[in-house]
Amino acid sequence: MRSCRLFACLAALPLGRAHATSDPHVGPTTADGASLYAQYCALCHGAEREGHAADHAPSLRAPEMFESAPPAFLWYAVAYGRPGTAMAAFATEQGGPLSHDEQHVLLDWLEAQSGVTGKDLPDTPVRGDVERGETVYAERCAECHGATGQGGTAPALANPVLLATASDAFLRDTIARGRTGTPMPAFRGVLDESELDAVTAFLRSRAGGWAAPAPVVVNPPDPSSAIQNAKSPVAKLPVRQGRFVAAADVAAALAAKRRIVLLDARPLSDWQRGHLPGALPVPYYEGVERIVPHLPDDETPIVVYCACPHAASGKVVDALRAAGRTRTYVLDEGSLVWAAHGYPVAIGGAR
Repeated sequence: MRSCRLFACLAALPLGRAHATSDPHVGPTTADGASLYAQYCALCHGAEREGHAADHAPSLRAPEMFESAPPAFLWYAVAYGRPGTAMAAFATEQGGPLSHDEQHVLLDWLEAQSGVTGKDLPDTPVRGDVERGETVYAERCAECHGATGQGGTAPALANPVLLATASDAFLRDTIARGRTGTPMPAFRGVLDESELDAVTAFLRSRAGGWAAPAPVVVNPPDPSSAIQNAKSPVAKLPVRQGRFVAAADVAAALAAKRRIVLLDARPLSDWQRGHLPGALPVPYYEGVERIVPHLPDDETPIVVYCACPHAASGKVVDALRAAGRTRTYVLDEGSLVWAAHGYPVAIGGAR
């Protein structure tokens, strides 16, 4: 079995096998993989790693992935996430909760749970007819992965981190063999060998390059600043099903400078990349004990959001309501749709 502990010793390699870290030391950690998975991953990927528990997060138990993924593929997926999707960066250097050693423990556990032995695929490029691949993609792949590879009910195949860390051979193997136990079928026999090459070449043609972002340096604001526009009238937000508020109504309340609280349930790394103005980070895996004393217990609406768009925010809302903050709501569309609508987004410590 290719242990994830080998990742830290990888030097710069060809496309899809970039080194995972420059630190070769793996020190002791008291965490175990099962506990780390339950705390950080199960919300979206499912308690049994089956996937699609929230926002169509992929399965983490399909044996094909662990057999053929390049060594750095899963490391970078966890450490740096998938920008523009609900998959956040979990490395502490990016503001996430996982230390270097904890990430090793988690990935070692996932690989052990897969029960398969990894195999090395060639690093040589797959040559194919890109135009033909685009046609096949539109016919066979776009329904699930999105017309432009933006993702849908299946992963975003145009994501820069994915394309920077997935080798051509891994992409082709995935298309050919599919993912056992998931909606992703095997296309070998459905597509001929030249079509498999063509789709792979088309996906690779979408790569625009990616470099690991610099470490996070901005600290979040103090929880005592949770209430925005504290001296203004309370924001009046229509509520759907006693739980959800619309992005348009929240945006209007911010523009009118109404009294409101915004909480970001995503990992801190996503808050660093961009958040609703004035929102405080309350990651879903940390609990709400720290923030509750700073929250109003009156008519002020407390709006929680994530990218899922309801899983992480819903978990935080449930915890806040259990703690007595009953006027707590989920931003219905989530942060990705918020940004897509052009509503204001703050970066780092900006409010």
